[in-house]
Amino acid sequence: MFIYLWSLVCWYFRPIIKWLLRHTTQMCELQRICYGELPGAPRTLAVEESLKLSRNANIKALVVYLNDSADQRAITKQIKRNIIKEAIITVLVTKKVNPTAHPDFAKSFGKCVELIWGYRQLCVECEELRKTPYDADNPEHELLLLKLWNLLMPYEPLDARVTKQWQHIGFQGDDPKTDFRGMGILGLENLVYFAQEYPSAATHVLSHSTHPRYGYAFAIVGINLTSMALRLLKDGSAKTHIYNSAKSFPTIRAFHQFYCYLFYEFDGFWIDSKPSNMMEFSSIQEKFENSIRMALADSSTVFRINISVDNV
Repeated sequence: MFIYLWSLVCWYFRPIIKWLLRHTTQMCELQRICYGELPGAPRTLAVEESLKLSRNANIKALVVYLNDSADQRAITKQIKRNIIKEAIITVLVTKKVNPTAHPDFAKSFGKCVELIWGYRQLCVECEELRKTPYDADNPEHELLLLKLWNLLMPYEPLDARVTKQWQHIGFQGDDPKTDFRGMGILGLENLVYFAQEYPSAATHVLSHSTHPRYGYAFAIVGINLTSMALRLLKDGSAKTHIYNSAKSFPTIRAFHQFYCYLFYEFDGFWIDSKPSNMMEFSSIQEKFENSIRMALADSSTVFRINISVDNV
């Protein structure tokens, strides 16, 4: 109740505080953020909050326009620069910022716009992939699945398309297509990206999954981690990492790399937890997710895979 009342007080007095600061610093709130906050997540999150809370009609219209563009996945490479330029001009005119006197502001603000709405569009793209079911009649899906096998098991040819061999890389049955029901083609793309871009890490994790005491189903766990990564993306927790790591407009590659970090780190977390059996998976995954959320609460956080292969 206290937090709610405090938020109401802040909302009510916000315009007055902004007016006072504008007249004492001769800068609008967005300028103060871009000059005062560190680049990456600290600055971008603050700009995002400022734009969201703005009561100015032009700014509100700009936010709606950018939201709609991202939701329709209309921010393509071809028009991205024009959209960012339009956003910058809208703010410069609305906030009466002289671009000659403040040459760094446009560049700094434009970068924040690129990250904010790139992230929003990334959420839409990932959700669309999740909703795309694995289709055994789709040659692209089938080739992607076979690619996963060849990346992880290059020295063991498949006897058939439907075979118990799939269980060697952690699928539940003879046909992996049934395991992608929850995460759709996104789950498969994540697994393939991990195996392709980080082959030593993926092989290392796969070897741990066959451990006689602490083994687990590699592919099934991987699909569960796709669900976790998507949850962190959609609720905004992953903004810290992506805003800090993305050098330009975040694409699906940013999500894949985030996933790879989670899979690699979860493997170590699982082994260190010394589970007695797979029945402990839910509780261990919950602890792991909580530790990731705590790390992401720090605005300086950026995740990178630190590969150090050991023997367990």
